[in-house]
Amino acid sequence: MRIVFLSTSVGPLGSGIGGGVELTLRTLAAGLTARGHAITVLAPRGSTVPDLPRAVEIVQVDGALHVPSQTLDRTAKLDVPNDSVLKAMWKLARDRAASGSCDVVLNFAYDALPFVDAPLAVPTVHLVSMGSLSDEMDDAVRSALARNSRCIAMHTRAQAATFGTEVLQHAHIVLSGIDLANYDFVAQPGNDIAFVSRISREKGIDDLFRVAALSGRQVQAFGVMEDEAAWREAQVRHPQAIVHYAGFFSTRDLAARLGQCAALVMVHHWVEAFGNVAIEAMACGVPVVTYDRGGPAEIVDHGVTGYVVTPDDPTAVVAALSTISAIDRAACRAAVDAHYSASAFTERVERWLSAQATVG
Repeated sequence: MRIVFLSTSVGPLGSGIGGGVELTLRTLAAGLTARGHAITVLAPRGSTVPDLPRAVEIVQVDGALHVPSQTLDRTAKLDVPNDSVLKAMWKLARDRAASGSCDVVLNFAYDALPFVDAPLAVPTVHLVSMGSLSDEMDDAVRSALARNSRCIAMHTRAQAATFGTEVLQHAHIVLSGIDLANYDFVAQPGNDIAFVSRISREKGIDDLFRVAALSGRQVQAFGVMEDEAAWREAQVRHPQAIVHYAGFFSTRDLAARLGQCAALVMVHHWVEAFGNVAIEAMACGVPVVTYDRGGPAEIVDHGVTGYVVTPDDPTAVVAALSTISAIDRAACRAAVDAHYSASAFTERVERWLSAQATVG
């Protein structure tokens, strides 16, 4: 197949602004190319996608970036700038479809335009990166399903359920996956706890600081500093917490640091669609303590690869951390190898895409 990827419109690939969708796109571009498909990635200007096969075509597109949906009120209309990079990318996708130079367009952008605009000359399918955050996006997803009941894929059932029963019934669940070659297994870690995320309120920054204060454990926080005000407020509320902001790192550099940690904590206040950081940690042998909310609760095998605890209860996270040494780190790595490898993920997505192209 000749597949056009429509990238996220909130930031260049490699910036970290797009969160987990950046890793997902890179994994699938490499995996599908290895399986003989021709991949073209339409992405905002400034995108860098390291370690991709040379055969992958990266088209840098000019235009204004979009405001991330998670920063908006649920009822707010999604803002589309006049010189929108998404509009520009979508036009290029249209042109490629009309010229017969692609067989399917795979959309990664969490924005209404690709879901509701007039159909292309080839099938357009959507790998949705987040749960329900916007009334407009909910309507857009349902609109796409009304035209093609098999055009929506999601990472977990928990994610799909946020859009309602109809979407849960029809969404194709593909989970996720990573290239295990980028993650070295570490059998003997240090004592620090890891937190890997965009630094923003919905990721539970205040809960993270409270966990650090209550447990007395030092936390290494990795990710893009999106909301410095939330970080500063948490520091003031929890002066005893030892939380070190390490910054944003590339996949391999992150893995090298993550593997040295005793555990990863996920204290999100929203429904994570999947939680790529959970399988990244487990690939390094790092067990995960997560709130029982969204995708991570479907990934972590309680008592085997980590612990699933009561949402919004930092004391439950602290209790789980006190017994984290009981988790076999080798079992964490084995779970990723069995269910979340890049090849397994690519095969799941390939089957879905092949069915769409055949229909188209």
